[in-house]
Amino acid sequence: MLRGIIRDNIVSTRKQESLVGAKFMEVEIMQNGKLTGQFVVAIDSVGAGIGETVLLTLGSSARLALTTPDIPTDAVIVGIVDER
Repeated sequence: MLRGIIRDNIVSTRKQESLVGAKFMEVEIMQNGKLTGQFVVAIDSVGAGIGETVLLTLGSSARLALTTPDIPTDAVIVGIVDER
């Protein structure tokens, strides 16, 4: 898992059918408590908002965090960090 900060919403009006209804967020990755300048687009499974620090899962296991594991994604927001 990684930690990151949500920087923006991503709006996509046309997408693969299984992604309809998914909320996409642009997340800046953190490493060792510092922002890296690297970004990833992730499906938000917890209702996070812009500016919040979140936990991400990446790779093929990210699909397992969703209710439908056949969604084509490799990044999912799985938690909102309350404090570190």
